[in-house]
Amino acid sequence: MSKRLQLVGLGLDGDGHTRITRAEDITLVGGSQETHEQMQETAIKITEEAKRRGIPVREMELGMVRDVLERMRWKNGT
Repeated sequence: MSKRLQLVGLGLDGDGHTRITRAEDITLVGGSQETHEQMQETAIKITEEAKRRGIPVREMELGMVRDVLERMRWKNGT
């Protein structure tokens, strides 16, 4: 059996709304509006990187995902 990547984002802050975003190989749950939007932006960047490499998200190596997250972290100054 081959490995398959499934990304799950969990927002722990809340504002009384239930937010769920699903995309192929990515599920985002919870969070305030701001947190959920940040998770969506991250998911978009990861998906863009997968497309750039010509592979589906599920076939990305963890290092590729980590690189995207690191670039976003530096862009946001955190």
